[in-house]
Amino acid sequence: MSDFTTVYFKGLEKTFEIPSVLAEFTLFGNEISIKFYGAIIAFGFTLAVLFGGRMAYKWKMSLDKMIDVLIYGTVAAIIGARLYYVFSKWDYYSANPGDIIKIWEGGLAIYGGIIGGIAAAFVVCKVRKLNFWNLLDIAGMSLLIGQGIGRWGNFTNQEAFGVNTDMPWGMWSPKVQEYIILNQSEFAANGFSVDPNKYVHPTFLYESIWCLLGVFVLYIITTKFRKFSGQTFLCYGIWYGLERMIVEGLRTDSLYIAGTQIRTSQALSGAIVVVCAVLLVVLLVKYTKNPKPIEGIDYFDADVLEKEKMKNEKVALEHKAKLQMKNAETEKEV
Repeated sequence: MSDFTTVYFKGLEKTFEIPSVLAEFTLFGNEISIKFYGAIIAFGFTLAVLFGGRMAYKWKMSLDKMIDVLIYGTVAAIIGARLYYVFSKWDYYSANPGDIIKIWEGGLAIYGGIIGGIAAAFVVCKVRKLNFWNLLDIAGMSLLIGQGIGRWGNFTNQEAFGVNTDMPWGMWSPKVQEYIILNQSEFAANGFSVDPNKYVHPTFLYESIWCLLGVFVLYIITTKFRKFSGQTFLCYGIWYGLERMIVEGLRTDSLYIAGTQIRTSQALSGAIVVVCAVLLVVLLVKYTKNPKPIEGIDYFDADVLEKEKMKNEKVALEHKAKLQMKNAETEKEV
């Protein structure tokens, strides 16, 4: 039977019966259970890949090479996401090394996945001669699609929520209450408290809305204001980092820097925002003063296009003049 939980929102009279199981069946004598969490993650991943493939085609990037990046990048992202989580809870996993490989029990960190995926993509791009920075720009928009949709998997599991709130969109469910009761000592150790009988911030929703909005923002930047390869990804770092830096401070399930009450993702997000903002400003100034066409992409500044056209016409005229001189000299010799 499917596992349902009743979810309440403070500003709504209607309640929602949310299932965590999409389908259950028997296959060759084995009981198979497909969770909504996994299905939603897969759906978000599929849309992100389709969008990325479309952009790669539009930018004249090799789809064959992109598939290599996708395969190796996905594997590395899963490994990176797991390692990030394991090292953040090393006190437990050092004592229980056999649990490190049990990713089916949960424990994947998005930043670890991004780091692992980018590292693998860099290597593949070098080997397969693919523009790494253009790839990152596509990845920035694709990641926001996957993250925005994937967060609804957290809703079906009733996880990734925040501390108490009196806002109309505050959320409560028996699963939320159970988690809060079981983790009271951990909350206290990290310097905050949560009342299990009150509504909490649906932080999964905040991130979902922010990421999906970001897809449109980054797409407009890419199609209208992009001056160099890598610009969109820097904007992704700022956009997602700002949201994560704020929302992470509300969550009850954060990973912490060992021996401190500093949330790992919050600190990392702040650093990413600063680094990406500085690089973005410096490179925008550079390429505004000295604009250059972007390799393989048709998003060029009008002035740059005109200069390139005049340059090509000049070269053509010079070439024509040389041919005429050569022909004239040949005729004299004859």
